[in-house]
Amino acid sequence: MPQRIVSQRIVSLVAGLLFGVGLILSGMTDPAKVLAFLDVAGRWDPTLALVMASAIPVAAVGFALARRRGAPLLGGSLRIPTRRDIDARLIGGSLLFGVGWGLAGLCPGPALVTAAFGIAPALVFTVAMLAGMFTFNLLFEAGSRPRGVAKGSGTSC
Repeated sequence: MPQRIVSQRIVSLVAGLLFGVGLILSGMTDPAKVLAFLDVAGRWDPTLALVMASAIPVAAVGFALARRRGAPLLGGSLRIPTRRDIDARLIGGSLLFGVGWGLAGLCPGPALVTAAFGIAPALVFTVAMLAGMFTFNLLFEAGSRPRGVAKGSGTSC
C-alpha cells in the first residue's frame, strides 16, 4: 500500500477519534443536554452555545489555511463549497435537520459516535439517517448535483 494512502488513513483515524472525543467531552452526544439547549422557553442550558462558538474560530483558521495552501496536505483536491445563495433546497434541508435534531437530540456526527457504543436510539437514528440519505440520492441526485457542491461534501453538527 503506498505511503500516502497509509498516511491519509492514519490522519483520518486520528481526526475522527479527536472529533469523537471532542463531541463526547462537549456533551453533544447526550440527547438530553442537546434538547435542554434547544429548550429556550423552558430550562435552557446554554453550554452547547459555548461549544459551537468555540468551533467557529477553529474552523475559520482551518479554512483560511486550506485556502492559502490551495491543496490538502496528503493529496487529492480541495473541495470548499462555492455557493452563497439561499434557495428552497437549503431552507428545506435546514428545516428538516433542525426538526430531526429537536426530536432526537442527535445530529449525524454525535449519532455516529453514540452508535459506535451500541446505544439503541443512536443506532435507530443512524439507520434512519442512512436510509434518508440513500433515498435522497435515489430520488434527487440521479445525474444531477447542485452547483458548487462536490459529491461527498457535507457537514456534521
